Amino acid sequence: MAKQKKPLPELSWLEPRVKLSRALSLFNYVALLILITLWNVAFADLHGARSWVVLSVQLVPLLLLAPGIVLGNARAHAWLCFVINLYFIQGILAAIDPARALYGALETIISFALFCSALLYTRWRFQYDRKLAGEQ
Repeated sequence: MAKQKKPLPELSWLEPRVKLSRALSLFNYVALLILITLWNVAFADLHGARSWVVLSVQLVPLLLLAPGIVLGNARAHAWLCFVINLYFIQGILAAIDPARALYGALETIISFALFCSALLYTRWRFQYDRKLAGEQ
């Protein structure tokens, strides 16, 4: 017995969700970049390490995906869902340290929100594109 395909949602239902999830993804992406930069430049105690080295190591994974995120590429958002887990884990670990608890909590919340919005954007964007191509 063959499994029947579930019908795709209508374009009128998908379009506002794609726009909202993309806007939330961009907002949380920029918020995470700003949080990491601000923390490492202004507040972090790096114990003599060069701040630009620490900052570049932390930002490189996010910045590699920047062109795709800015252009609205669904595959880049899907890859972002994998990469963002590193920042979620870093936020949890930072939240345990009393000196970095606020930073850790903010990083955890922003990375979780970014994961959810990027995941939803990926799902809805692929459905939207399939519906535009004429798939039922």
